[in-house]
Amino acid sequence: QVQLVESGGGLVQPGGSLLLSCQVSGSTSLGRVVMGWYRQAPGKQRELVAEITPGRAVNYGDFVRGRFTISRADLKKTVNLRMNSLNSEDTAVYYCNARNGVSDYWGQGTQVTVAS
Repeated sequence: QVQLVESGGGLVQPGGSLLLSCQVSGSTSLGRVVMGWYRQAPGKQRELVAEITPGRAVNYGDFVRGRFTISRADLKKTVNLRMNSLNSEDTAVYYCNARNGVSDYWGQGTQVTVAS
């Protein structure tokens, strides 16, 4: 059983920064797993924020515009998302995702609220 647990969300002022972390538990190795972060704002569809392959290729949503950085540490089974220059449009629940072409796993989500 694979579980993903997010942490690091909270309330931040516009222009501020947050570091989201996702801990993967279970017997699976991350060697063939694409790790990603998605978000869902109220009334909107879930959208890709960032993803990183085992080979460290990265892909970001168009709205990121250089503000966020995704990283992974496979031995620790963690994936982080550093978010800078946050604005109110970044307010959403952020979900960690792990997929290997056969299975798709999701965390429970962590709330990020950007407000003054």
